[in-house]
Amino acid sequence: MPGDSVKVAVRVRPFNQREKNAGSSCIISMSGDSTTIKNPENGSTKMFAFDYSYWSHDSFQENGEGVFTPRSGSTKYTDQRRVFQDLGQGVLDNAWQGYNAALFAYGQTGSGKSYSMIGYGPNKGIVPITCEELFKAIETNKDSQKQLQVSFSMLEIYNEKVKDLLVKSKQATEGLKIRQNPQAGFYVDGLRNVPVRNYKEIEKLMEQGTVNRTTASTNMNATSSRSHMVITIRFNQVIRNAGGESNTRSSDINLVDLAGSERADSTGATGDRLKEGSAINQSLSTLGNVISALADIAGGKKNVLVPYRNSVLTKLLQTALGGNSRTIMIAALSPADINYDETLSTLRYADRAKKIQNKAVVNESPTDRLIRELKEENARLMAAVGKGGGKADDSEELQRLLRENERRMADMDKTWEQKLEEARREWERGHGGVDHEEEQAEWRRLPYFTNVNEDTQLSGVIKHCLRVGETTFGKSSTATYIIRGLGIQEQHAIIKNSGSKVTMEPVKGAKIYVNGIKLKAKQELGHLSRIKFGSSCLFLYVGQVSERKANDEKEYDYDYFMAELAEHRGVAIDLQTPKINESMENLKSYVLFQEFMDLLPQISEANAISLELNKGVKFEAEIKTPASHDALQHGGKEVIIQVTNEKTKKVWIWSKEKFLHRKDLMEELYCRYMDGESLPMGRDTDPFWDPVEDIFLGSCHIMLQSLSYCVEIDEHFTLHNYHGKEEAVMRVKIFPLNDKGEYLGDESIVEPRELLGKPFNFEISIPECMGVRWCSEDRSRGVYCKFTIISKEPVKSQTVWGKGYCDFGLKHRVREKKVTQEFINYLQTHSLVVELWGSQGGPYQSTLNEEDQIHQTFNGSNGHAQSDDVFSQLKNKDLEIEHLTKDLDAMKKDNFNLKKKLDKQQTQIDMKKQRRGLSSAPPVASTTDVGLDADLAQALRLFFKDVKTVQAQITEIKEYAKMSQHGSSDNGNIKKALGKQEQKLHEVESKLSGCVDSLKESVANTLRKAKR
Repeated sequence: MPGDSVKVAVRVRPFNQREKNAGSSCIISMSGDSTTIKNPENGSTKMFAFDYSYWSHDSFQENGEGVFTPRSGSTKYTDQRRVFQDLGQGVLDNAWQGYNAALFAYGQTGSGKSYSMIGYGPNKGIVPITCEELFKAIETNKDSQKQLQVSFSMLEIYNEKVKDLLVKSKQATEGLKIRQNPQAGFYVDGLRNVPVRNYKEIEKLMEQGTVNRTTASTNMNATSSRSHMVITIRFNQVIRNAGGESNTRSSDINLVDLAGSERADSTGATGDRLKEGSAINQSLSTLGNVISALADIAGGKKNVLVPYRNSVLTKLLQTALGGNSRTIMIAALSPADINYDETLSTLRYADRAKKIQNKAVVNESPTDRLIRELKEENARLMAAVGKGGGKADDSEELQRLLRENERRMADMDKTWEQKLEEARREWERGHGGVDHEEEQAEWRRLPYFTNVNEDTQLSGVIKHCLRVGETTFGKSSTATYIIRGLGIQEQHAIIKNSGSKVTMEPVKGAKIYVNGIKLKAKQELGHLSRIKFGSSCLFLYVGQVSERKANDEKEYDYDYFMAELAEHRGVAIDLQTPKINESMENLKSYVLFQEFMDLLPQISEANAISLELNKGVKFEAEIKTPASHDALQHGGKEVIIQVTNEKTKKVWIWSKEKFLHRKDLMEELYCRYMDGESLPMGRDTDPFWDPVEDIFLGSCHIMLQSLSYCVEIDEHFTLHNYHGKEEAVMRVKIFPLNDKGEYLGDESIVEPRELLGKPFNFEISIPECMGVRWCSEDRSRGVYCKFTIISKEPVKSQTVWGKGYCDFGLKHRVREKKVTQEFINYLQTHSLVVELWGSQGGPYQSTLNEEDQIHQTFNGSNGHAQSDDVFSQLKNKDLEIEHLTKDLDAMKKDNFNLKKKLDKQQTQIDMKKQRRGLSSAPPVASTTDVGLDADLAQALRLFFKDVKTVQAQITEIKEYAKMSQHGSSDNGNIKKALGKQEQKLHEVESKLSGCVDSLKESVANTLRKAKR
């Protein structure tokens, strides 16, 4: 590796099952060291040049040992061994020369980062091959004056906290501290650095670290795609000369598997009131800023600040990026057209990284000098501590530095053999002396649960054997197997193994899914059943030995689990799952489908966090159809999130980006809650809260073509929401007008060309809207309608509160001074889109403080608080009675107006029948008659629906009153209040019943008249 610039390689993997199902086409091509990406929408291409471009997409075969090798006669495919020879061997060569070396993998989740770094099965990646080759070279060392020492450490960074993956016991919630040494730079204080004597010991340590990482991933909801893993191999060469003095040549090899790059830019959602980014994504976004800054410096830009200190990851990688190291970056690419945006982003990221210049030097110094320097520094520190008089924090830091130096000196006094022996004894203490083969023997003969993770490297790591008898799962310490994911109960599931069959039964209230279907009672498990505990714990059940076949578990990966869960929720039907090999529109549909699929586990986790934190907020994914707002009924679909506060009945609509940003903040809040920290109660920093906003309910499209012939429109239109469900029925009238603003009659019908060059006026009127479901569900809500005509300012009606029948009375006149062909084309091709919007927090909202409803503490309330709560509820019930009385009066007026309209329309029908009687022609069904019948039926259906809602509310209040009045406790004045309340309720109910009976009689009379 000549020179010190960062070397960059890109590697494209084969299609995964998800991409095969989508019928994806390959958008990546490679020639030599150049990589080209093609835009699937327009066919345009972009070319990038790197140090290495590796084609691993196709042209390979699997040999008898399961290793992927180039197909016979093909030199195109790059296998794992070739990647090591180009990249890993360079890292080893640098280590032998005494240079620090770093290799990190970047790319979106599922792009193949971990496969290149760690490998899978017999296809070992760069990390294990590098370790193996290092020890092969060490074993050839015959020089008695040269001692070769290798130590191993493994850590994970999640939510800006560092966890030692080689420590099995519980670690401090705040994680390990990052310190800075003037000579060595940043380091992790307290990180285990384990001496190893051979590659087998490294394999054991890596396996232990992976198990610890997987367990944390399940328990803390920190999926691998959100965390970074750093493996450090410290290689020391201690060489003694003839005079007995020794020199130490040291090298730190950092091997970094970064989090999925799809959230690298997530520093806060655009337009969100919570602007700050989550700490979960802080390291990845800061890494991007560091690389950009270093690329600017390499390009000659002056006075550039490199923000190393802004995140834990960039502090630890400071030497690897722009410092004392020789560094390689491998960018993993997806070949599929459905991942075009992410793949292009990865290529651009890698293109910036190749511009970075490092300043690598050989790390070599006399061992005796190192000890002397440590002793001198210790003397200075002791003198500083002895003087005292400084700040307490400074004194504490001096004491810490003194202890660290003494530890390093004591470590240097130990021989390498002593260090190895200590490491061996510690391993035996931690694992009880149990051999790895003995551990494996049990699950080879018993049925077991094995974990499934988004990262294939972490799938199949944990195996819970189901011994004959009863096995329990839950977060209680008494459970056979402890799992602590979101939504997991103390005792969650009971599994019984009779020796021939295995059954599973959910503990009361436990959420368990088997093969995508919720488990409600005891059920026998079949071989390869898919299990989901709580919100995110996924397991595959592997049955009796006689049921197993070679590699039969491969099919059931994380994507399979998610697709199965989505299918049973009806997602595939709602989204019209696309078929293979269709048009660009089909590609967009599949991308949307996949977005929806990816959101499902996130939404499930958000709901579980809301439940555990007692927030009372529910999240649901929906598909937004822009055609609902577009006059030409064009536009694609997008995923949105409906957020409902089940305590206040308020509703919000969030974009996918805003939800993901808030989800990160929710995870942070949940981690703090799990760590026992006190949570902020103010709504300004609460990711679950937002100010109330207006909500789109539904729309209807009224074609304007008839208006170009001066034909009036007067019809009832059904407004549909994004799901295609009916939200309300609205009457819309559009009348052409003369120059004086008077309505034109039926005789005014003209050809569109006759309007050219003349003035044209018309009026849009929206008199009423019926059966508004939004208001029927909650009387504190209101609605208004709006529309836009000919690209002018939106026209909006008044807001009507708390009524299922809304009298908008909206009228809007349009004046076109001179009709052009463009105006006629507009009328003939466009539609008028009338939208219905819901308002919240109107005059009938509850008097309870909204912030108290949303932000509840986790402490139980005392008896006095309960008494206050009863009085508060009584007050609210009285208010509800007053509101219901007002609603009843309003409904009486609506009833009277409806009867008048019906009588008027019936009179018009009778007159038309008399006129038709003069003609001998056979009677023709009148559209007015049909319209009357339909309108009448619709009005009645909606009216009775509203009345039933009111009656149900009154019944509920009566039951509450009776329950409180006949309670065993002495409530004093509360009973009197309840008695008066019940009397009022009887009066309201009597009036309401009379109103209903009157309406029924009136409608019956009207219908009898219509039949005559």
